[in-house]
Parts: sequence; structure tokens; C-alpha cells
Amino acid sequence: MRRDMIEFERVLSYFDEDGDGKISLTELRSRMAKISGEFELKEAEIAIESLDSDGDGLLSLEDLIKLIESACEEEKLKDLKEAFEMYDNEGRGFITPKSLKRMLKKLGDSSKSIEECKLMIGRFDLNGDGLLSFEEFRIMMT
Repeated sequence: MRRDMIEFERVLSYFDEDGDGKISLTELRSRMAKISGEFELKEAEIAIESLDSDGDGLLSLEDLIKLIESACEEEKLKDLKEAFEMYDNEGRGFITPKSLKRMLKKLGDSSKSIEECKLMIGRFDLNGDGLLSFEEFRIMMT
């Protein structure tokens, strides 16, 4: 059994207070309140409604895995946006050869020329505009 699956099952067992293998609205609210303070009924209802894959009003292990993986993807996307913004130090929505050179210098690599930065960007510049958009940056980083 994969290590991830064991961890997912542990999370399920933490939320599954009655041991039936599923997370009810009450169990979700109770455990979330312990983790992060008050968890409104409406929030719990929305969570179950959006994640419940079989329509039984309960979250299964598979539903929980989707929730956790979705949260991890959101965190990764947030981190990528923060990294992109460091390179897009002009706030223009893309990385230029000049902004790449500036960031590389901050990171301790002052040897790159503008031409080398253009080449670096060119490897991932999908639309050929000489700039690196967030989407191109995301593809490069994955």
C-alpha cells in the first residue's frame, strides 16, 4: 500500500468519529472546529455538496483524497505565483530578459548577459513574444 494512501486513511479515521468509513456533516463540522476554530454549518454543507461523489451526503475516502489533493494544488499554485512575482519585479505580468537578469543577480548569478537571459526565456516562450507569462512559467516549473 502506498504511503500516501495510509496517510489519507489516517486523516479519514480522524474525521470519521463513528467509524463507518465516511465523514458526515456533523463529523466534518466537529473536527474542523477543533482544527481551525468555528466551522459554519453552511461551509460544511457546501464542502460536502461539492465533494460528495456518490450523492449519499457523506464524504468517502476518495472524496477526501480529492479534497486534500485540491488543497495541495492550490498551495502549489500560490507558491508558483509568489515565485513568478519575484521574477516579474516590474509588475507587468511577465518576465522580461532584463527582469530575469536582475533576479539572477539577486540570487548570486551575476554572470548572465541579457542575451543569455533571452535564450533562457526562449526555451519556454510558447508564443514567441520574447517574454515569459505566468502560464509559461508554470509549465517550465512543472
